[in-house]
Amino acid sequence: MTASLLSPLPVRAGIGLKPRHYADVLAAAEQGRAPAWAEVHPQNYFGAGGPPHRWLTAIAEHLPISFHSVGLSLGSASGADEAEIDALAALCRRYAPAMVSDHLSWSNGPDDKFPDLLPIPYSHAALDHFTAEVGRVQDRLRQRILIENPSRYLAYTGDDWSEVDFLHELCRRSGCGLLLDINNVEVSAFNLGLDPVAWLDAFDPRIVGEIHVAGHAVKEDGVGGTIAIDDHGSPVRASCWDLLTRFLGRAGPKPVLIEWDTDVPDYATLIAEAAKADALLREPAHA
Repeated sequence: MTASLLSPLPVRAGIGLKPRHYADVLAAAEQGRAPAWAEVHPQNYFGAGGPPHRWLTAIAEHLPISFHSVGLSLGSASGADEAEIDALAALCRRYAPAMVSDHLSWSNGPDDKFPDLLPIPYSHAALDHFTAEVGRVQDRLRQRILIENPSRYLAYTGDDWSEVDFLHELCRRSGCGLLLDINNVEVSAFNLGLDPVAWLDAFDPRIVGEIHVAGHAVKEDGVGGTIAIDDHGSPVRASCWDLLTRFLGRAGPKPVLIEWDTDVPDYATLIAEAAKADALLREPAHA
């Protein structure tokens, strides 16, 4: 399949590229059996050289690469981290990624960087701020980016926008696209007591440039209830596959990434998950 209108990525399943799979991916590529595309966290490649760059350079000769940033902190009150933008821009010049994305979140304070993607309020002020920051990054990178919907554990009171409407308006104002993480929809809906189907159905597929699916954990919350944890540490849940099928039936084919970031499996297991997504993308209703 060719690239979608919103993304130059192949309309196939991609994988999150992990160091333990470097050799497997390169060997498969050299035999003509590479994954359709791969996604990396660019912050892992901000060093000037070394083995990570040797592997990524070799792999990028065979398949498209997407940069899924986790460090811009677009929602921070002080704005996106300038050093992160500079490093990301330099890495984009080096590898010319097919797509760049980041998150609807913040992670930097005045003096600290937090190891998490923290939620923003869905207020008019936050929307103005986030729109300006996305525009600044896109101008610096000289390309459109995608912004991912978050996984949430709590909700702010007094929001001016629903999450879906906030993202729609952000895309309209800034010109960015949406990275629709269906696992995050499921996690957020579970934790906030909402309907994941209705939530997913509210998204406009025309702004979606990429889809993520992943596994998550459900654990006791310590006060007699349960909480969904977005840990990316297991196979994609059957319910997430069902939601993906539903969305593709309405949207048509989109690039789909298998995220697996903790308890990373062997290469064969990861590729088997990608094959499931590819099978869905080939179904007549979605092709």
